[in-house]
Amino acid sequence: MFFDTDCGGVVHNIAYLRMIETARTRLAAKLGMALREMAQTQLFPVVVRTEIDYRKPAKLGDIIRIVGHLEKVERARFWCAFEVLRGEDNQRLITCRQALALVQMPQGRPVRLPEDWSARCGQLMDRQG
Repeated sequence: MFFDTDCGGVVHNIAYLRMIETARTRLAAKLGMALREMAQTQLFPVVVRTEIDYRKPAKLGDIIRIVGHLEKVERARFWCAFEVLRGEDNQRLITCRQALALVQMPQGRPVRLPEDWSARCGQLMDRQG
């Protein structure tokens, strides 16, 4: 979109984080954390760290594809990894890792991941490769 680019037609760095946010929301739904359920339970995954490498620029008119998967599950946090690819040539543009913790609102208190969560996530990782 025009609003995602600068005057040279190159995608802004912040636009990638917005795209990754969308991909992470879809991944969360696959893990059983749909937006409606989170709103009811007030238990939300919160980003505590983002690592991103800008490898090549996307330009206005490029079709972009984002691939995400669960990388690692710990007791109180988990890591998601993403690649932003140019659709026409599958060129890797961005790599990103994010650490998230589950936080109970409105207290803002971190909680441990549920016991069965690691097994569910392992099954999802097996299917996604």
